[in-house]
Amino acid sequence: MLGGMTLQVGSGITRAAPAHADELAALAAETFPLACPPGVTEADVRVFVGEHLSAARFTEYLADPRRTLFLAREGGSAVAYAMLVHAPPADESIARLLTHTPATEISKFYAAPAAHGTGVAGTLMRSVLESCRVRGDAGAWLGVNQENTRAQRFYRKHGFVVAGTKTFMVGADVHDDYVMTRAV
Repeated sequence: MLGGMTLQVGSGITRAAPAHADELAALAAETFPLACPPGVTEADVRVFVGEHLSAARFTEYLADPRRTLFLAREGGSAVAYAMLVHAPPADESIARLLTHTPATEISKFYAAPAAHGTGVAGTLMRSVLESCRVRGDAGAWLGVNQENTRAQRFYRKHGFVVAGTKTFMVGADVHDDYVMTRAV
């Protein structure tokens, strides 16, 4: 139940629970480097994963009522996940880019390489967008590295358009992201 409504998620998609924290952390450690632009060091990736994508952090995320996490499985294995943040952006410059409000941030959306091209990510995205609709959101937004053309193609395929830019820190390096939005 979400806001008094039953949320039907796609085949193989479940809402993550505290028991999934270790599994989410392992999947995040595998998939986060795939989204990093060339030049990000392995050391910086390890530090980022340790600070933001550990099992302890996922336990915190799962306990936060402003967040919803989804987990996609194929053959019993976790192959993709998404984390939604149901709060206005803290950065006012991002908030000004959102024309469909209230809007949920798709903070994390990753699929393991074995799941690429299988349709799992599309099913996961449809579940994410449906959950936004059920919550009463008018839109969704996300940040994607400007060099990650594969992810950008996927997001465009699912109705997202570039609304502006933002920065994202990995280690001491500032990376340029597109802010992509869509109505739900």
